[in-house]
This record gives sequence, structure tokens and C-alpha cells, in this order.
Amino acid sequence: MSLNWKEIDLILHELDLPGMQIQKVWQSAFDVLAMQLYGGKDGRHSRLILVSLSPLACRIHETFRAVPKSEKPLRFAEFLKSRIVNGRIEEAVQLGDNRIIRIVVRRGEAAYRLYIRLWSNAANVIVTGEDNIILDAMKRLPKRGEIGGGAYSPEQSLNAEGAAAPEKQNKKYEVRELPGEGSFNSRVDAWYAEHGGRLSLEQLREEVKRSIGKNRNRLEAALERLREKEADYSRGERFKEYGDIILSCAPAEGPSCPEGKGSSWIEAESFSSPGCLIRIEIDPRKSPAKNAEAYYEKYRKAKTGLSGVQEEIAAGKKELEKILLAEKQLLEETNPIRLEALLRKLRRGLLPDSAAKTGKPTGGKKRPGIGFADGDWLILVGRDAAENDELLRRHVKGNDLWLHARDWAGSYVFIKNRPGKSIPLEILLDAANLALFYSKGRNNKKGDLYYTQVKFLRRAKNGPKGLVIPTQEKNLSVTLEEARLKRLEDARV
Repeated sequence: MSLNWKEIDLILHELDLPGMQIQKVWQSAFDVLAMQLYGGKDGRHSRLILVSLSPLACRIHETFRAVPKSEKPLRFAEFLKSRIVNGRIEEAVQLGDNRIIRIVVRRGEAAYRLYIRLWSNAANVIVTGEDNIILDAMKRLPKRGEIGGGAYSPEQSLNAEGAAAPEKQNKKYEVRELPGEGSFNSRVDAWYAEHGGRLSLEQLREEVKRSIGKNRNRLEAALERLREKEADYSRGERFKEYGDIILSCAPAEGPSCPEGKGSSWIEAESFSSPGCLIRIEIDPRKSPAKNAEAYYEKYRKAKTGLSGVQEEIAAGKKELEKILLAEKQLLEETNPIRLEALLRKLRRGLLPDSAAKTGKPTGGKKRPGIGFADGDWLILVGRDAAENDELLRRHVKGNDLWLHARDWAGSYVFIKNRPGKSIPLEILLDAANLALFYSKGRNNKKGDLYYTQVKFLRRAKNGPKGLVIPTQEKNLSVTLEEARLKRLEDARV
């Protein structure tokens, strides 16, 4: 539901914006703008104005809920800070019935016009000078001429033939009756919080359930596989018994069967279950000692494997508890704008902690290594074999990108995948610089790397912890850039 022109008129009438000073401006997303105002006719009003350009939820109104800031400054908000913050609103009107709002702001000698166009198919916020030359736009639309240096004067085109008036002239619009009490602004705010398109609690909570559900299902399946391994390793004691039985049944030297023509099985009484016969497979060409040693080796591997699998099961259970707690906290969040911000972190693999409930800054789930928030991309770096192995096992997925210095020992670097997005060259170069910097080749200042997706890594059989063999890898030569590394250091999370 988008607001019709009569509802916009009522909202502007209730807000009574002329005379108010713009104290703060920020964006929580690319299509959501917030302005903190103070003053008014009696000089004592404070209002938080929300402007949303979301499809099917275009609107402007006062909001009574906190609007979080973006994780990094966004271009249009930074532009507005430089032009209209501390300015005073002289006019705030709708142009006819076209759902275009003109807000005139004066700061010092300069005056600026903010045109807020609330059309679901072409919503935008455009800032011009008094000469109607565009200074910037929230959505830069070159095909419509809505870029810096273009001209925008909707007043001149309101009556022109073919003007993009989104509402049919023969349709009558009225102010809709919304549930709740208080001003129309407060009822609009409450309605959109519960039902309003992409920023509605209903839709956001469904997305939480889908996102968390995928992680939970993946983790539960991994735990089931680990429990099967645990059950198999738990039977490892029988291998030791097999070795003991083999040694007790035949001399230690010579083949178990002359010329290797004997049976591949022996039958003997079980040590652990007296009176019970068991069959043990052997290699008739090997001596009893060699056959026994083969079972002892299986026993040692099972014993070592059992300890490792049990550690993985404990860690998996702990991670599952975190996921379930995060789901509970996210579903209890009542502010849709904050919930959307938390969802953006969730898409990057960051689980909110208990701070999500209080509205305080949230932290990601604990993970090994170092993280770098590079715009909307997350880069992970393991600093040693243990961290490399831990990241591989529990913190990256098949479509994430893996980088490593060629011919040098060093860190595994991962770029977390973003569905539907290809990795920009700058992000790849950032990760490559980190891979070379956190390797033994850093003093050379330049080096070669290879990279591939995690799903194309294969663990080296019987190799040291974390060792992998890449396939379908690509090569990249990189030179360390001090400025790039300094910027990345400031982006550590």
C-alpha cells in the first residue's frame, strides 16, 4: 500500500514542517531516508521523519520507532549533511494531486528544494537549487535525466499532456480508515510497521525463518553425519580385540596361510564375550603380526577420530544453540527497520547476539581469525593452520571464494558469497592483498596467488590440519598496496 495524495496532504498538515530545523539526516538503506527535525511554530517540537521509496510502500510520515543507521555512510545522506543539515524548512507542500512533495530548505544565503516523488514505479528524492538544476538524487536515473547537472521542475509539467501522473483522473481518493488511535501519522507508522511491504514485520519475520531455517537444516544434517561417524568410531575397540585374537591364534612369523592359498577369514572365541565365536577378515599373504598391526592401526585411527568427532559434535551443538537463540531474538524484534538491518548482517553470515533485543549495536557470532567488512562484503582470514581448518569446517560454504599465496605458507582468505552478486574486482584485490600480507611472502611485496570456490577444495588425505588441494583454481599476481591495507585495517570487525 502506497499513500494517495489526500493522505499525503493530511500527513503534511499534521507535521506542520515550516519553521522546523533539520538537525540530522541519515539512511538505513539505499531507499530509506530519515530526518530529525526540531522547532516548529512554538519552537519546541521534535519530529523524526521517515521517507521510504520501497515499491508498494512509498511514503513519508513521522515515525515513532528508532531508525538505525547504515553500517557505512551512504552517498546521498552524506550529500544532504553537507547541504541541508542545520537548515530551516520554509515550505513543505504537495504539488497538486501528483504525490510529489516540495520541501524548501534555507541554510544561510542558499536555498535548496527537496522533491520527494512517491510513485511506486519511479520513486525518488531529488535536490535542486533555486534554479531547478539537479545537485543530486537519491536514485540516479540517467534515462530520466535525474542526475547531477540535469534540470528538474515538476511544477512546469503538471498540466502538460502525458505528464507521469500515476493516479487515474477519474478515480476518487479518500483518506483510508486505519486501525489504532492518535494522529494519522501515528496510525500510518503502526500500519506500515506491521504490513508495509518489504519493511513489514510480517514479511521480514518470514525471511528470518527462511534464512535461519537453511542454516539450522544444514547444521542438523552435519550433526547427524557426525553422530554416524561417532557410532562407527565408538566400535573401534573391536579392532584392538581382533588384533589380540589374531596374535593369540597363530605364530607371529610366516604367512597366515602358506603360499597365500588359505582362507581370508579366521574364527575364534571373543575375548569380550566368552563362548561367542567371531569371524575376522585377514590377508592370508601377510603374517599374523602384520594382520594384527593392520587392525591396531584401525584402532588408533578410530580412537583419534572419535575424539575429534566428539569435539566437532560439541561445537556443532553450541552453534545450533546460537542459531536458535538468534532466531528467537530476531522474531521478537518489533522495529521493522532495525530488523531489516539485522537481516542484512544475517545474510553476510553474522548472527545477532542479545543486543538485537535491546537495540544496542550487535556483534557477529564468534569465529576464528580476522574479519574485514569491505562494504557489503565480508572477508575472513585464518592466521594459522587451526584457524584455517576451523573456518573451512564451520564458517564458509561451497560458493565462498578461497585465496592462498602460491609457494608460500600463509593464511587462508575467504570472501563470503552474496547470492546473485559477482565479486567486484576491488574486493578481489583487497582479499588478494590480505592473502599475500598474511603469508611468509609479505616481505617480497609482490607474489602470485591462486583462488577458487570452497566447493572445489579437497582435503589432503592423512595431511596436516587444514591442508587442502584446490581444483579449478585461477591465478592472480598482486603487489602489496599500503593504502589498501591501511583502509582494510580500519575495516576490521
